[in-house]
Amino acid sequence: MSATAAGRKSGRNRLDRETIIEACLELTARPGVKTLSVRELGQLLGADPTAIYRHFRNKDEVVLAALDHLNAEGVRGVSSPPEAWQETLRQLANASLRLFTAHPAIGMESISATTHGPGERAAVEMILDAFTRAGLSEDEVVKHYALFAQHMMASASGMARSAADRGEVGASGAWFDSTPTADPGSHPLLARMANKLGDLQDADLLALGIDVIIASAERTATRSARPGPLPRSAATATP
Repeated sequence: MSATAAGRKSGRNRLDRETIIEACLELTARPGVKTLSVRELGQLLGADPTAIYRHFRNKDEVVLAALDHLNAEGVRGVSSPPEAWQETLRQLANASLRLFTAHPAIGMESISATTHGPGERAAVEMILDAFTRAGLSEDEVVKHYALFAQHMMASASGMARSAADRGEVGASGAWFDSTPTADPGSHPLLARMANKLGDLQDADLLALGIDVIIASAERTATRSARPGPLPRSAATATP
């Protein structure tokens, strides 16, 4: 039984931020919930909806707090040792996808919302640490962090929105909603590859993008570690 359900059963409607966030996540895990309703959140908590505003300024702040909670859960979902930085990044992406699509009304906000909370800071630190362990310079660490975060958040947010539109929870879905069709005369490549395009799956594309970013970090680190050419004066000097 959840804490919110236990509170309702015992008749205790005493609210705090943690209880409200838990109820928000419980509500947004229900299939068909496309957006957070403060009225329904109050019903779930057994409290007047206006009581929520004693702890949060508005609904957007509730959503950001719930999103930060999911960010923290994503970090806790990583079990690989820090030195296995490639696996750390893959596990973080997979955990984020699982959590965001389990709560579509929250997860779809991840691409445009910045929480500035402890969960977000922990996720950013983990990604920066991974690319630092890859052997990148600070400038390259920041670039690869941004590339990774953008791809992960955009993909997971898009899949969360798709889940909400389907009235479902969970990451599933094809890149195209149906196999594309085209006239071979005007679009020969599209016609030839239509079935392969129709087979593309969102989750597979997320994983592929993460692998491409990891490969980029490995190549960049290798180039940085490779000794450069000797200065011309040193190369031509005689003993």
